[in-house]
Amino acid sequence: MILAFLYEYGLFLAKVVTFVVAVAVIVGLVAGATVSRGKPKKGQLQFTDLSEDHQQQTIDLQQRLLNKKAFKQWQKAEKAKPQDSKPRLFVVEFLGSMDARETDSLREEITAILAIATVEDEVLLRLESGGGVVHGYGLAASQLDRLRQKGIKLTVAVDKVAASGGYMMACIADTILAAPFAIVGSIGVIAQLPNFHKVLKNNNIDFEQFTAGEYKRTVTLFGENNDKGRLKFQQELEQTHQLFKQFVQDHRAQLDIDQVATGEHWFGYQALPLQLIDKIQTSDDYLLSQLQQQRRVFQVKYLLRKGLADKVGIGSANVLSLWWQKLMQQYWMR
Repeated sequence: MILAFLYEYGLFLAKVVTFVVAVAVIVGLVAGATVSRGKPKKGQLQFTDLSEDHQQQTIDLQQRLLNKKAFKQWQKAEKAKPQDSKPRLFVVEFLGSMDARETDSLREEITAILAIATVEDEVLLRLESGGGVVHGYGLAASQLDRLRQKGIKLTVAVDKVAASGGYMMACIADTILAAPFAIVGSIGVIAQLPNFHKVLKNNNIDFEQFTAGEYKRTVTLFGENNDKGRLKFQQELEQTHQLFKQFVQDHRAQLDIDQVATGEHWFGYQALPLQLIDKIQTSDDYLLSQLQQQRRVFQVKYLLRKGLADKVGIGSANVLSLWWQKLMQQYWMR
């Protein structure tokens, strides 16, 4: 009897200790995350010489395919080619989420390129984004415009999708490339939200909201919306759309903006005659053509260092971001 009691008590004590330790660990993570938010995030800038990697790959293939004599002749011819003063191509990637949080890294990458690039160099942006919030993608587009202001050529390659905010970024480029079935365009603005007023009313739940300013809140999730608020909200969307259209027109004067700014999207083949893009070509083909021209090609990446709490949060955000990308692509494919 006593042994059974001691066994049960020990088991209970072990559960209590486990629970306390688990709570302590969670509290520690939350506290650490809170403290780390006050510290500036440091990252690491990576430059990868893609031309060197391509050259080594070519050497390996030639050595396998050619006999010894022919390989030596090929090596001699390669060494005779001029190596200095080659114009450089800097490759940047932007896989955009709904809130365009990747702009933080893009800012650092553009800043680094501007520190060393000349007007003879070029930047290739491999862009993939279904769009998102206006202010986020407006800032991302402004980062790209820094290159244009310094006279550095910018080429944007769209292999899958650059729609809405993604196309806002793409239109900054001197040249837009797109794969045959890449999705581009969607020069439009959308906003939608559910309204739970009837649910609250049916359950005798009051919702109170206090504002100062006639249009501080036009439509709401929980209050009763009215036609005046809806009209004002629609006017704000129209104003945003006009700004979007003007922005695109300013950077691609050749467009018939009223024809393409309907909110529709087009595949690469369809976008070319509409002059939404300049050429049907994948980013891989463009990169290979630059390497074959003996240009020095560097990939530029800025990687933020993350703590454990950040990784957990970013991991969840990435899942939501991927879900958003899939949802948008399915929406445009209808």
